Amino acid sequence: MKKILDSRRLLGADAKTDLKELNVSYKQLMKANHPDRFQDEAERARAEETSKHIIDAYHFLVSIHPDTHALNKDDYALTTTTSVITDYHYKAQTLHLTFADSSVYEYFNVPINVYNKFVKNDANLRFARRHILNNFTYRRIKKAMVA
Repeated sequence: MKKILDSRRLLGADAKTDLKELNVSYKQLMKANHPDRFQDEAERARAEETSKHIIDAYHFLVSIHPDTHALNKDDYALTTTTSVITDYHYKAQTLHLTFADSSVYEYFNVPINVYNKFVKNDANLRFARRHILNNFTYRRIKKAMVA
């Protein structure tokens, strides 16, 4: 959740910001903080670091945006309904699920009690489908490999 809030704060966005507004904000920030605009080495280094943060925040927010999810809903549905979970990791309320088709998704703000129930459940894929996959903000980290 902190990553979402920090990214939104950096780009001046909120939960209702659409992709077009996000893109405009990103371009304005990049223009103002582009390293080539600065002659002084210290300022250039600061601008380079700031630019990296802006780029990361923009790509992150695009990846979790509902419009991006709408564009990829068929792939997501195919993965989550036909593929089994082969691996998972949990850290700081973020759950990474790896599916058999090699897709990896990251789910944010997953409470520890939900994760514990997921782990203890023999049918963890069924549990994930009911309680995790469509209930938390997510993004695709790795796309499925095409056979």
